[in-house]
Amino acid sequence: GGSPNNCSAIVISYTGKLANGTVFDTDKNVAFTLGGLIEGWKIGLPLIQRGGNIKLYIPPSLGYGASDIKDNNGVVVIPANSMLIFDVSLVDFQ
Repeated sequence: GGSPNNCSAIVISYTGKLANGTVFDTDKNVAFTLGGLIEGWKIGLPLIQRGGNIKLYIPPSLGYGASDIKDNNGVVVIPANSMLIFDVSLVDFQ
């Protein structure tokens, strides 16, 4: 039972999209510390429990803000001021 907090080690599967439907990131069974993630995830993930799923609509103020996010080649993958849509499954946490 229970839900993760900012100190929790979480294991998630997720897909992140821009508002136009472009997928910029997706991964399965990947581990993070919740406190190291963007604000929208810190707010959204404690709303579900282990095995739960959530769709997060994250405004720039709770996401990456007014900066372009680029990949290792300098290509913009998340434009500045982007609304982000994440489908997240909380596989596990401790």
